Amino acid sequence: MRAAPTILHLDMDAFYASVEQASKPSLRGKAVIVGGLGPRGVVATASYEARRFGVHSAMPMAQARRRCPNGAYLTPRFRVYQAVSERVMGLLRALSPLVEPLSLDEAFVDLEAGEVAFDSAGARAAGERLRADIMAATGLSGSVGLAGSKMLAKVASEEAKPAGLLLIEPGTEREHLAPMSVRTLPGVGPVTGEHLRRAGITTVGELAEAGEDELIRMVGRSHGLGLYRMALGLDDRPVVAERDAKSVSVEDTFDVDLHDRVRIRGEVQRLADRCVGRLRSSGHSGRTIVLKVRRYDFSTLTRSETLRGPTDDPGVVREAAARLLEGVDTTGGVRLLGVGVTGLADYTQEDLFAQAEAEGAGDAIGPPRDPAAEDAEPSGPGAVDVTGITPGVAAEPEGAEGAVRGMEGDGDAVPAGAAGVAPERLWPAGSDVRHAVYGPGWVQGSGVGRVTVRFERPGSPPGRVRTFRVDDPELEPSDPLPLVGGGGGGGGA
Repeated sequence: MRAAPTILHLDMDAFYASVEQASKPSLRGKAVIVGGLGPRGVVATASYEARRFGVHSAMPMAQARRRCPNGAYLTPRFRVYQAVSERVMGLLRALSPLVEPLSLDEAFVDLEAGEVAFDSAGARAAGERLRADIMAATGLSGSVGLAGSKMLAKVASEEAKPAGLLLIEPGTEREHLAPMSVRTLPGVGPVTGEHLRRAGITTVGELAEAGEDELIRMVGRSHGLGLYRMALGLDDRPVVAERDAKSVSVEDTFDVDLHDRVRIRGEVQRLADRCVGRLRSSGHSGRTIVLKVRRYDFSTLTRSETLRGPTDDPGVVREAAARLLEGVDTTGGVRLLGVGVTGLADYTQEDLFAQAEAEGAGDAIGPPRDPAAEDAEPSGPGAVDVTGITPGVAAEPEGAEGAVRGMEGDGDAVPAGAAGVAPERLWPAGSDVRHAVYGPGWVQGSGVGRVTVRFERPGSPPGRVRTFRVDDPELEPSDPLPLVGGGGGGGGA
């Protein structure tokens, strides 16, 4: 614990939805829900306007539509979110060299390491300046928590939401935490919370009063000691600037269970290619290929194969994933498939590829399966199945919110790889387009051979809506436009 509140926690407000509102003038002040739009899609982020209807992240999209039928439902645009995130993280690094990103929209900052704050007044000034700089650069709001520890700083930023700043003075931690729900503390989920409730403990103050010995008796030594320290506000964890990526993975959940073995093999090959693309963009290679299969009954199997050396070759990854699939029973149907690469390195073993071509994949590859990984969930990004979408980054740092990391394409408007549909003519709601006559816009919706587009851009007044045939030659997908103020956008005119 520090004697001054010089650990800052930034959490952007309803990040994905706020980026969409900033990008699309007609949606400002409206209920916006971002996530997978198919029957099995779930909410990634809901704007504060949508939250008034009871919509929240990780909620099934069908339930969200029932609660907020007039909301704007959009597919995620991770290129845009990544670009905005990079701008925000750049502002954080201007404050201090010690920045610990937790996700695209959340990070810790050690203000003392940047010599911008050594007391409460300096910390508050730095926090207010940061919020103003983020608003000027992106048009978005963020909430800031300041405290003498990481845990308290995160608690403070949550209390400050939306668009606020809260500083918890060192020495007041226990008093501040006492009336809060035990669920406020990191690691206290529904199961632990219910266990404590049955013991008559519902607030952090009651948790502290229970004492160390009682908590150890209730939940075990390790968890009990941790709970007691958190209840007292004790947390000595440092801000860590770099976090090593543990894995790179992609997943798709399908609107309809897949039964055709040929189709399943094709989807695995497609996922392998996407995974390698993400692997290469991160500058990594990997030694262990992981296949994840969630069957019709929600049982989940993972299989892995470790290579002789690290690779980023798509052919090697495709072949390994195909072999892993051969050992999985898909009778009854498959609802989710995923391909990942672990054991990451920043180099490749080129002779492995030549050897694979010359000798055949069976000779070039090591053990056919890692027995230790049988039926175990993969760790790191890609292991959590909550929202069914993946940020457009190669490997999300460990500690990112489980509701938004590790997945891609869950419940998209049209199943990925749908037979007989040209990918370039799909028009997901919220995606960027450009018309030869009317210029840039975004898709409001599509169906029965028509696509509806609203023509507007960041910073413009709300635009007009026009409808076209889905195969209109003058309408094309487009790169996103940058946000007003120099924020995200990933390029485009």
